[in-house]
Amino acid sequence: MIGDLRAETIHFPGAGGDLVEAYLAQPLDARPTGGVIVVHHMPGYDEGTLEMTRRFAAHGYLAVCPNLYTREAPGADPDDAAAAARAAGGVPDERFIGDAAGAAAYLRALPAANGRVGSIGYCSGGRQSFLAACTVDLDAAVDCYGAFVVGTPPEGFPLQVGPLVDRVGDLRCPLLGLFGGEDSYPSPADTAVLEQALTAAGKPFEFHTYDDAGHAFFATDRPSYRPMAAKDGWQRIWAFFGRHLSA
Repeated sequence: MIGDLRAETIHFPGAGGDLVEAYLAQPLDARPTGGVIVVHHMPGYDEGTLEMTRRFAAHGYLAVCPNLYTREAPGADPDDAAAAARAAGGVPDERFIGDAAGAAAYLRALPAANGRVGSIGYCSGGRQSFLAACTVDLDAAVDCYGAFVVGTPPEGFPLQVGPLVDRVGDLRCPLLGLFGGEDSYPSPADTAVLEQALTAAGKPFEFHTYDDAGHAFFATDRPSYRPMAAKDGWQRIWAFFGRHLSA
């Protein structure tokens, strides 16, 4: 059921004690509920990501989207902030971990929180959601076509990060992965490597690959949008969070 919500800009302490700008959306129903950290993609803290954050609140979750580029370009237009972050090679992993831990603590401290928190991210945010699941106290995590969990970016790519597949043994919570069969980053071969590593480590996960979809198939404002894949993906997200974030 979709309900009423309130959304606003807030700040919380992140890595190094820095105040991180974030977008908070929460249902008006005061019943205890789970929280979701929405990790934005490489284009940044943009309209599409904030809309997704509100969508979680409309479905009954406390949701917060940290602006991971707060330090690079405070108060800047999302496109300008994303350009500054790309020039720096992306957000450093250790800084992201601190920001994600701060977001989880913020959600758990809200009056309507039930104590359970999950994460979800898209593209670079999918990789970061996986990283959070290995390093932060979470109850569930969703990786939507996270690039470079396996492998490294090609030379000249705006995101310069290392692979995370060697950290599967540290995974702290169940993981849902949603991928496109026509994607290159990650490719189906990449997701197969990750699946094998998770299986070998005995970690709880479920992966789904949509053969007729490429990268960013959830993005309604892009040519890459695939309605059937996105619809099925959302149904799987609601079911997954419903199992793991309910009181």
